[in-house]
Amino acid sequence: MDTTDASRELHLTVANEDYLECIVRIEEESGSSEGIRSVDIAQHLDVSKASVNKAISALKERGLAEQSHYGKVLLTEKGRELGRAVWYRHRLLNAFLTQELGVDAERADAEACMMEHAVSEDTMTRWLHYLEKQGISIVEE
Repeated sequence: MDTTDASRELHLTVANEDYLECIVRIEEESGSSEGIRSVDIAQHLDVSKASVNKAISALKERGLAEQSHYGKVLLTEKGRELGRAVWYRHRLLNAFLTQELGVDAERADAEACMMEHAVSEDTMTRWLHYLEKQGISIVEE
């Protein structure tokens, strides 16, 4: 998915993308498809529940998430697709930084997070294809 282009069309911020990525990450780690609790998102991102509520409202306005009053957060198909794309970019960039450049894991994770949002879609697509051809693989967490 063209994450940068889709993000621009939806007027998503870096933080919005981070929330989508976080929700996908928690879903994958927990194996849950029945929604994610706001408190789990807050803990994972080290933010307040109020910040999570504000971010989820923004995602709901853009048709990327759903949440019943005080219920669990569910991503829509488009929200999940976008979140998975951001999470994939993050993991592949992280793998490149750690496996090929020997960057410390904590620093690589933080820098991959910055890079996944900053590079144009065209450049990112080319880079990801290049990394895949080079055999850079994502280490499952």
